[in-house]
Amino acid sequence: MPAVHAAVAQALAEYGVDVMFGLIGDANMFMAHSFVAEQNRRYVGAVHEAGAMFMAHGYASVTGNLAVVTVTQGPALTNTITGLVEGVRGRLPMLVIAGDTPVASRNHPQDVDHRDFVLPTGAGFEQARTPGSVLDDLALAIRRAMIERRPVVLNIPSDFQFQEIAYRATPLRLAAYQPLQPDSAAVADVVDLLASVRRPVLLAGRGAIPARSELIRLAERLGAPVTTTLKARELFRGDPFDLGITGGLATPTAVQTLADADCLLVFGAGLNDFTTGHGKLLEGKRIIHSEANPDHLGPYDAVVAGDPAAVARAILRRLDARQITRSGFRSDQLAERIAVEAAAATPADSTPGTVDAATALRFLNAVLPADRVVVSDGGRFMMTSLPLLRVQHPSDFVLPQNFGSIGTGMGAAIGAAYAEPRRPVVLVVGDGGFLHGGLAEFSTAVRERLDLIVVVCNDGGYGAEHIQFRDRALDPAISLFDWPDLAEVAHALGGTAVTVHGTDDLAKAAVAIEQRERPLLIDLRLDVMVDIRIQH
Repeated sequence: MPAVHAAVAQALAEYGVDVMFGLIGDANMFMAHSFVAEQNRRYVGAVHEAGAMFMAHGYASVTGNLAVVTVTQGPALTNTITGLVEGVRGRLPMLVIAGDTPVASRNHPQDVDHRDFVLPTGAGFEQARTPGSVLDDLALAIRRAMIERRPVVLNIPSDFQFQEIAYRATPLRLAAYQPLQPDSAAVADVVDLLASVRRPVLLAGRGAIPARSELIRLAERLGAPVTTTLKARELFRGDPFDLGITGGLATPTAVQTLADADCLLVFGAGLNDFTTGHGKLLEGKRIIHSEANPDHLGPYDAVVAGDPAAVARAILRRLDARQITRSGFRSDQLAERIAVEAAAATPADSTPGTVDAATALRFLNAVLPADRVVVSDGGRFMMTSLPLLRVQHPSDFVLPQNFGSIGTGMGAAIGAAYAEPRRPVVLVVGDGGFLHGGLAEFSTAVRERLDLIVVVCNDGGYGAEHIQFRDRALDPAISLFDWPDLAEVAHALGGTAVTVHGTDDLAKAAVAIEQRERPLLIDLRLDVMVDIRIQH
């Protein structure tokens, strides 16, 4: 009979888990070893538990599948807290297998009540009750993670590890996805409202990504321009009436068009403050809201629950049946304004020794491999990088920013690289975020020989805080840091690097991208005194 640690590893393999992220210690090391040595699966050892959590985040974000993390007891578990909150808010299926101190120990120095730390994050918690119940407990934890779309921690005391149990396959019994069909009365209310408006805009969020073709047909039928939330960026790429990202990253044409609209038809988006400009986008408009989960519907003029593709098809059928005419909001003039704005790029001067952020990012967008995954950390640079570093599809974009922490991107990029091993992953990160959480895990990317390109927007400190100090006429000195030379650090960690001090250095970056064989760091030296937002 196998020991518990071997039985857990075998069950994970039989459930189709091919890769596990983590950091080993007394309470989980033998399970991880069995996963590799006996099940011939991949274990990716992180430098820090937070890094392991965000590796799982990146993996689950790109694949949509269960991501598995393992950590040991006490401080290892507490180091996962930020990742747990991020996973909950990102609605990602993640299993965290946490070793725990022995049941009988009352004075173990790493003893802490794991449950009391996990539950406040919003994550689920399952306790392995006995050695004999571990396989059932594992199946329940996975089932919950998949159905509830959030991290679930399975807590296994370390003294269970070597106890022998009878192995048995334990089915997960996951129901097949059954799309919710919209209520006909709710669809009728939506069409009644659409019949009364003249300037509709269709807004799609990440929940509507699978319904792209149906939403485009609906928008064309209505004569409605289209726009997306940040997390659904590029969903309507190629449509001549694509306004791009709404909210704070919107272009002037998008801002004006949305201001002129009298109706927003929203699919799969939560309409948070970032999307709506703190509610300004919604002012003076009729709002139609559709979500797959009825619990996520807002208090708007018309609401309909259902699978987004099914809802779009139902609205189309009723529009045609009632012979409702198409609006003229999709005009030739609007298409021309969108095209001209997309082609325009205002060059900006930079101070000696630095490069203009928008100029550098536009250049990199053109020379980086087109078929790529882009991961963004958090920070001041996002206002420039997010609109400029493009992807071909929303699923190619990973943004671990549901909790607003910097230092999350490197782990997510490593996880994304395992999800998409045949494509390069581009991480864009601030210097603070890179030193905060990216530096250590850059060494992991080197060790794992990943095709990873790290673009560091380096303004020599914490630029967002620098701006706030300056705006209040305060000395910003404490927001500035004399960082080490990041290119030298990347070389010391086994990667390659190039520093961009000005536009003349961008050609070196292009060569480095073309010739890369190891993780590459591109250090963009920016002026902290210069506003790096795109000037339209």
